[in-house]
Amino acid sequence: MPAYIIANVNITDPETYQEYMKLVPPTLDKFGGKPVVRGGHAENLEGEWQPSRVSVLEFESFDHAMQWWNSEDYADAKAMRQRSSNTQMIVVEGT
Repeated sequence: MPAYIIANVNITDPETYQEYMKLVPPTLDKFGGKPVVRGGHAENLEGEWQPSRVSVLEFESFDHAMQWWNSEDYADAKAMRQRSSNTQMIVVEGT
């Protein structure tokens, strides 16, 4: 069953965040992850949520998503993202 990491990112340091974006793709490849959504136009349809930059990553399974999230491969990029943005993020199984 596939899994998706869904993030809402409020970028606070655009220059550093651009560097982060360059580091991520090779880390995803190793764990079978692929971007489905990367910051396109978003519009609120219901509720109070006002997303900044929405990203959705697809993985083969929940385990693959968690392996990527906890990997040494992603650790430096993750720290860079955390320094350059405020993020809300979840992982969810799909169908």
